[in-house]
Amino acid sequence: MFHQLTDQTVNGSCPGPASSCNKSADGDALQLPTFSTAAKVRVIITFTLCAVSAVCNLVVLWAASNGGKRKSHVRILIMNLTVADLLVTFIVMPVDAVWNITVQWQAGDFACRLLMFMKLVAMYSCAFVTVVISLDRQSAILNPLGISEAKRKSKIMLTVAWTMSVVLSLPQMFIFHNVTITVPENFTQCTTHGSFVQHWQETLYNMFTFVCLFLLPLAIMIFCYTRILIEISSRMFSCLLVLSRDVHLRRSHNNIPKARMRTLKMSIVIVTSFIICWTPYYLLGLWYWLFPEKMEETVSHSLTHMLFIFGLFNACLDPITYGLFTIHLHQGLKRCFRISNTQSDLENNTCLIHMTSLSSRRQKASGRPSANIEENNVNNSTPSGSRPVIPVSQI
Repeated sequence: MFHQLTDQTVNGSCPGPASSCNKSADGDALQLPTFSTAAKVRVIITFTLCAVSAVCNLVVLWAASNGGKRKSHVRILIMNLTVADLLVTFIVMPVDAVWNITVQWQAGDFACRLLMFMKLVAMYSCAFVTVVISLDRQSAILNPLGISEAKRKSKIMLTVAWTMSVVLSLPQMFIFHNVTITVPENFTQCTTHGSFVQHWQETLYNMFTFVCLFLLPLAIMIFCYTRILIEISSRMFSCLLVLSRDVHLRRSHNNIPKARMRTLKMSIVIVTSFIICWTPYYLLGLWYWLFPEKMEETVSHSLTHMLFIFGLFNACLDPITYGLFTIHLHQGLKRCFRISNTQSDLENNTCLIHMTSLSSRRQKASGRPSANIEENNVNNSTPSGSRPVIPVSQI
């Protein structure tokens, strides 16, 4: 997203998805990007991550949405984070992989604008929903008596997060467009080249995106969890003081339930994985915006590929974290197998009743008694310890 190489000279733009695109030593010729070995490895890993992330996030989304009629606000937050990860999975990953394969943009101008818009919506939504989770955990620990208002507040914050994701991504629809060069050959790319009059304007837009997409969410997350850790440390210290006077008051002062602590640990892991996965790539983008020539000389394109893939790995870590720290996923899978087994038993019993009914009708039509045959059918088909199936002819 951030390596959109631009130049002020004519035909000097050769942008692409982290492509190796440089001028020659004399500064006149332009080297077009190719499907290099590093790009091939990137495509293979990206498609693998896409498959793993799709399966994990879809399982988590199904388990969370079928966890009962009344959904807790924490589960709603996790579902929104899963949807954001699915946007990254089905938009950012495939577009990046296919773009590396085709090298140049071949989907047309409208798809260029729309997909660049959707890519940024996916990235913003992941960051903003993670911020909402941090704010919710801060409210739950610092104000435990306000749990009745937590669901309403979380819905408001989620609405704001998704709205901001869409609004802040709208400029992508106008600054990205197809650009075709003719030297050294016809080459079309989806880029921002020509959308800004001066280079500093594009740098300013990129810096604004960097602040909103990473720096501001990071500051809010650090602020929230710093306050949480201070509050927990203060409560533990006060409990130790009380315990030193009266050991019997230990339970009354342990006012952070285990379930809330488990949710807090889960949210800390989610935030930490987001920071660890995306910080190297965002810092590389910041370096490129400020000192593009120096970064091109210092950082290899293979490292750029690796850092972007490492950032995409965050979409796979969120559902794994949710599955490890909550029991809803395990309950959902058990419920799935239980429903499947129940439906299978109902189908077998229905088939048995239908066959017994047909046998009874045929015997009545032929004038032969059927009581003994029906009794044998019931005794032979009913497993030991289970409720016998009453034939239709005896009802």
